[in-house]
Amino acid sequence: MLIDITNFTFAYPGSHDNIFENVSFRLNSDWRLGFTGRNGRGKTTFLRCLAGELSYSGAISAPGLRFRLFPVPVSRPELTVMEALSWALPELEEWRLLRELTRLGIGEDMISRRFSTLSGGERTRAALAALFAGEDVYPLIDEPTNHLDMEARELVGDYLSRKRGFILVSHDRALLDRCTDHTLSINRADIEVTRGPFSVWWENKKRRDEWEMAENEKLMGEIGRLSEAARAHSGWADRAERAKYVSHTDKADMKHGWAPKQAAKAAKQERRAKAIEERRERAAEEKSKLLHNIERDEELKLSPLTPRSGRLVSLRDVSVDFGDGPVCQNVTFELRPGDRAALTGPNGCGKTSVLRLILGDSVPFSGELRVTSGLKISYVSQDTSDLRGSLRDYAEGFDIDRSVFQSVLRKLGFERVQFEKPLEDWSQGQKKKVLLARSLCENAHLYVWDEPLNYVDVISRMQIEDLLTKYRPTMLFVEHDRAFTENVGTKVVRIGGGGR
Repeated sequence: MLIDITNFTFAYPGSHDNIFENVSFRLNSDWRLGFTGRNGRGKTTFLRCLAGELSYSGAISAPGLRFRLFPVPVSRPELTVMEALSWALPELEEWRLLRELTRLGIGEDMISRRFSTLSGGERTRAALAALFAGEDVYPLIDEPTNHLDMEARELVGDYLSRKRGFILVSHDRALLDRCTDHTLSINRADIEVTRGPFSVWWENKKRRDEWEMAENEKLMGEIGRLSEAARAHSGWADRAERAKYVSHTDKADMKHGWAPKQAAKAAKQERRAKAIEERRERAAEEKSKLLHNIERDEELKLSPLTPRSGRLVSLRDVSVDFGDGPVCQNVTFELRPGDRAALTGPNGCGKTSVLRLILGDSVPFSGELRVTSGLKISYVSQDTSDLRGSLRDYAEGFDIDRSVFQSVLRKLGFERVQFEKPLEDWSQGQKKKVLLARSLCENAHLYVWDEPLNYVDVISRMQIEDLLTKYRPTMLFVEHDRAFTENVGTKVVRIGGGGR
């Protein structure tokens, strides 16, 4: 079954900027379609339009399909998992829902628990089960793996790889390669549908970009040479044109002052100049068709401070307990200059609590913790909910140079017009980039980042990877993007958890 999008145009009320303008493309409902593009380009907006949540102009034709958006809203979390999901989607048949829950590793013990007691990862899996339990439903899945640990991501990826027919918005390269067979990308200048998962699309894009840049450079040289030749021929033709007319008294044998040889030369040079100009215009036209989808992946910079000590942070047999059982137990590791330590473990094992402890927050713990005196730490939180107001005020609040701050954001894919909008109107990925850009503007001995890449687009992830491997700051980070962790981390600290 086909999904036809024709002359699709959308802008939010009160905005003068169209997010989509007269775009047309076709999708097959049997595809496992990965949906990618830089933050703020309208991926979630497009899904909401498909789901009927937003009004648009143009046409979306999908006869026989019922679009359903992930996550499924659960309004009665005090009920059991089965009851809460059945309340949210009354048309679900219980046997179908039970089948999908089981396939996602949610057994009978979990089904009988209250939905509110599930972890974030468990809720994600339950919502996915409800999504695929519907009959004749086309799933629209918006970033399902944010906050999921690596094991849960692999489980979700395997589950989706056995399904047929969905759109998946994700910036997790491993997940996209694991479970998609086509890619829909929102580029700078157009929307592209290609066969194959993300890595295939990315390799094709790199080859195309490299060819266009080489072709652009060649055409620039050709245009320069043709412009010089056109000027030279034009000057010669002008001199020959002036020589066509001579005084009657100078050469009496020339009738009416006309010099046939000079006229012929002038005409020949005019033809040559015109031909050169036409070639130059063709080259300029060819050049104008290039580089429209080249992403700005300019190099980011970082100025970490040089640590004074050989050991910045040390934990020995640290356990965290907020009063209802240990969050984590017997955590032991140390950070030395140049370490980029990935703090890993299942959801709920206490990774964020350990970070907060190192930051000096009031966290009840036992064991031994040592943090070098005078250590300057730059922190990126999971949470972006407090971002509101203007970008100017945010920069001033952290005492960072606004022009440098905005330059970093520009390199991360922001358009200048975005800077004038209030922060609360930005997408989740754009908000996360604000926190990252602020951290990159700070000079610190240690960078502590808690799931920094949630909602952040793939190209920006690669830029940040390149930055960290080049400047080698001392870091402690929690991140479930396997590719990022493997490319950036120099050591892994695994926390087993204490039961929560």
